[in-house]
Amino acid sequence: MKKFMIMAVMLVSGVVFAQDVNHKYEVVDNMVKATYFYDNGKVMQEGFYKDGKVHGKWVSYDVEGNKKSLGEYNNGAKTGKWFFWTDNNLSEVDYSDSRVALVKNWKQDALANRN
Repeated sequence: MKKFMIMAVMLVSGVVFAQDVNHKYEVVDNMVKATYFYDNGKVMQEGFYKDGKVHGKWVSYDVEGNKKSLGEYNNGAKTGKWFFWTDNNLSEVDYSDSRVALVKNWKQDALANRN
């Protein structure tokens, strides 16, 4: 029944927003996988929703397809290690209940494993 409700909501939202092709939703293991796209067709970000809240792994990319961030949510709250890439820096941020617990920063050498 839950899958049916999720699919019905997705169908209705798909009809209402049929003009907007910058996203895609699909049901995967009782969650909704969301993928958002830039106008050039490359993936902007992708991750999962569970019971209407962000949940599980989320990844964001820049317009060229390079990773900008990688992290995980637990029922809407940021949790664990998140990674943020900017220019020549990589930041590792440890979250506990969506609050920053620790931040580490690396320079150019850490970016070799970006893609």
